[in-house]
Amino acid sequence: MNSKIKKILKKKNKSKIICLTAYSKNIAEEVDKYTDITLVGDSLGSVLYNYKTTRKVTLINMIDHSKSVRLGVKKSLMVVDMPYKTYSSNNSALKNAKKIIKETKCDAVKLEGGKNIINQIKILVKNKIPVMGHLGLLPQTAKGKFKSKGRTAKEKKQLINDALLLQSSGVFAIVLECVKTFTAKQITQTLKIPTIGIGSSVYCDGQVLVTDDLIGLNNTNIKFVKKFVNIKKNINLGLKKFTIEVKSKKYPSKKHSY
Repeated sequence: MNSKIKKILKKKNKSKIICLTAYSKNIAEEVDKYTDITLVGDSLGSVLYNYKTTRKVTLINMIDHSKSVRLGVKKSLMVVDMPYKTYSSNNSALKNAKKIIKETKCDAVKLEGGKNIINQIKILVKNKIPVMGHLGLLPQTAKGKFKSKGRTAKEKKQLINDALLLQSSGVFAIVLECVKTFTAKQITQTLKIPTIGIGSSVYCDGQVLVTDDLIGLNNTNIKFVKKFVNIKKNINLGLKKFTIEVKSKKYPSKKHSY
């Protein structure tokens, strides 16, 4: 087992796991200083390409961005999302996961789903490809308005069963997206592997956010997003200074000219 994955597993019930997204080397370098897990999420579809759904994200998109991220990740565990329809069957899952691992040199892949993709997960694990699970809200297959999961007794039972199935199939951690607090808490307490929450309460073993959201680069009003800094202010300040200096002929000075 990857030594970085062992470290993640040891954090269960001991210290919170930090997970953030990165889609390029420059952001990855900064994120890597703080994270246990750096995720190249298919959220890049909406963040970078303005897609209304992650279903438009391709394998090539994920691989190209992951290659860039790999250059910036030194210490954290690098996980790459397998995009929509790239793991529909056992054969496609194995073929595409191998391609991602080989071309990006990432540490693990992430798949969305429970019982419906158990066979694919087992095949990957059998072939020594580390897998992170993802339950609750599943952006790749969700239809209509996004809603929280685990609200009813039936939903709660299904999520717990799926989580246990994923665990027994060999995933090393599970992302819980938009899962009701009481359900996320029970899943976390039931499992031996860590849960990484996003909109799923403080009771999860760790938390993940889209970096562009937390630094205020995106204009989003999603309930679980907290802007920890407004990077746009600094960007605008720099752009304004550049514009003023160019117009006043202060830039480029001799120092910045050949």
